[in-house]
Amino acid sequence: MSLPPPPRAAERHGRAADVMCVGETMAVLGPPGAGPLAEQSLLSMAVGGAESNVACALAGLGRRAAWLSRLGDDPFGRRILAELTARGVDVSAVETDPERPTGVYFKDPAPDPESGPGHTRTYYYRGGSAASAMGPDLARHPALRRARILHLSGVAAALSDSCARLLEALLLGRDDHAKPGPLVSFDVNHRPALWRRGGRDATDAARSLLTLARAADIVFVGRDEAEELWGTPRPDDIAELLAPAPAVVVKDAEHGATSYAGGLRTFVPSLPTKVVEPVGAGDAFAAGYLTGVLEERDERSRLRLGHLAAAAALRTRDDVPDMPSRTETDRCLALDEDAWAATARR
Repeated sequence: MSLPPPPRAAERHGRAADVMCVGETMAVLGPPGAGPLAEQSLLSMAVGGAESNVACALAGLGRRAAWLSRLGDDPFGRRILAELTARGVDVSAVETDPERPTGVYFKDPAPDPESGPGHTRTYYYRGGSAASAMGPDLARHPALRRARILHLSGVAAALSDSCARLLEALLLGRDDHAKPGPLVSFDVNHRPALWRRGGRDATDAARSLLTLARAADIVFVGRDEAEELWGTPRPDDIAELLAPAPAVVVKDAEHGATSYAGGLRTFVPSLPTKVVEPVGAGDAFAAGYLTGVLEERDERSRLRLGHLAAAAALRTRDDVPDMPSRTETDRCLALDEDAWAATARR
């Protein structure tokens, strides 16, 4: 697994990105407080989408991040472009569709008192969206080849048949992994409701996501979603199933994350964090880990950066939180294993 070098000085004024993220982003509407959606008279608007969440978190961690997608020619699309730009994400490759709308979703915080704190239900209105019309032709976009890492997720595979073909082109269409080109990172991100809405069942999702994951250079997957998809509850079994992917990262919520890379197994426990809302934590983790890859850090540091970024997301209702400062990350990365473990046990 070889990371392409940074762009030469003469190329830095171009559009080359450390990481190019591809996928749908939506306008997010939700209560400004923690009350149920049905009881609200006012809603606040933000933006959210798995891949752009990763791009924003990467930018917050000091990396050059770009996002490629399609948006409707509407106020929601303009809001998304403005916010991502303000967060330091390059959106110059985004296409505007004059006919199809930008997708929207609503957050319903803790609608069920028995669900406990941090539970949020989401309602998506993305059928026929501009992003759902992305297709394999987009795989030829020159900005994709110039990036050092290309980040994708299983959410896009479930949006539409044409989006599924785009991911197949980007992952399965690589003729020779030895040729120069970006590493491809893939977050499984299983969304059962999206697959059902597309007329496909759990078997379709399991088969498609497994094929895509095995073709990636770096795979992120939750232990729980791997068990639901493939019946593999143990991280070691998950890594074996996803072979020959060169690097597999299995996330296990509050317990920790285990990576399998270079023939080594590395486990790092999660940090204790008060959970305000879990939405976006997995995306932040991926951004933290990829930051470690770009900085050529060891696996332990990559996982720690993932945990630090995820903790920031868990502490807020925003899909895209403010990332920890370099001072904080450097301090935590410098801890020896006993000190980190002691922090994680608190």
